[in-house]
Formats: sequence, structure tokens, C-alpha cells
Amino acid sequence: MDRVFIEGLEVDTVIGAYDWERGIRQVLRLDLSFAWDNRPAAADDDLSKALDYASVSARIQAFAEASSFELVETFAERLAEVLMGEFNIPWLHLKLTKPGAVPAAKGVGVEIERGCR
Repeated sequence: MDRVFIEGLEVDTVIGAYDWERGIRQVLRLDLSFAWDNRPAAADDDLSKALDYASVSARIQAFAEASSFELVETFAERLAEVLMGEFNIPWLHLKLTKPGAVPAAKGVGVEIERGCR
């Protein structure tokens, strides 16, 4: 199976369990890979048969803007459900990084895989 990817997508959202985090927006960095058969799109040079990463990226931005979760785990799970459902994605890998959450670390977060390759 082919993969389509989006690397380093930064979104602003309300995320965190501490009181001070509930009143601010923070940046999350997302790296995603999606299973997608690129052959039909490539055969006819037809965007309508491709996984449109611009549309996927816009949907991720809209999801983040409307979200307010305590846990990065919840953000990742809900986003995976939305993307797989709305774009008919059979499998995805999502790495979510919350920069600055631990002062001594460049970032912390989660990685999940959902669906079938």
C-alpha cells in the first residue's frame, strides 16, 4: 500500500489538564502517514482520485481550532476517527508532539496507528 504523508503540521488548540492551560491556546505539531492507493490518481493524473492532503490539512486545522481536550491522547484518538471517517482512510499513523510541555525536552506526545494497512 502506498502512503501519503503530512509532516510538521502545526495547529493551535486548547490542550492540557492544568488550570492555566485551559485559558490559553498551545501549539501541537503533527506528523501523519496515511495508507492510500495512488495508482488510480496517477493513471489519469486525476486529483479527485488522490488523497487531497490540502483538504486533510485544512480539516485538521479546523478540528484543532474547535477542540478543547485535557489529554493529547484524546486529541489524537478523536482526530484519527474524524480523518478516517471523513476521508475513507483505511490506515493512519499519527505522531502528536506538544512542544515545551516538559522544559528539559524538545517535545512530548503520543504516536498511534489505527486501521488496517
